[in-house]
Amino acid sequence: MLLISCPNCGPRDETEFHYGGQAHIAYPESPNDLTDRQWAEYLFYRENTKGTFAERWVHSTGCRQWFNMLRDTVSYDIHSIYAMGQPRPDLSASAAAGTGSSQKTEPDQPGEFSQAGDYGQAGEPGLAPGASTTGAASPTATTPLSSEGV
Repeated sequence: MLLISCPNCGPRDETEFHYGGQAHIAYPESPNDLTDRQWAEYLFYRENTKGTFAERWVHSTGCRQWFNMLRDTVSYDIHSIYAMGQPRPDLSASAAAGTGSSQKTEPDQPGEFSQAGDYGQAGEPGLAPGASTTGAASPTATTPLSSEGV
């Protein structure tokens, strides 16, 4: 069980909080100009970082205030808690001083919205290799439906 230090209420059990997704995701400046694909990438495509990750949390049973947290997704260690609207703290300086090496796991300015392709891998930008862009199921992935047992 995590002990999360709410900026307003102090240390509390993790059951009082709810996860709100990746932090520093900026709303598009002109949402009416986005294509369906760009909207999908804004809404659903997020980083899946192994290591330090900036997250949004809300103290849902306490002060009901949102805040950001830098947490290690492997060890669950909480590195930093900071207010919404503040920039992400730079941990590379403290990590380099403490361990002698620093490996950066995220971009310099997370959450900057840009055109399609930022979340992509090999193949089409923004989609996993072989992913369909029409939303239709693959013909090889269909299974027969049965009404037995209903």
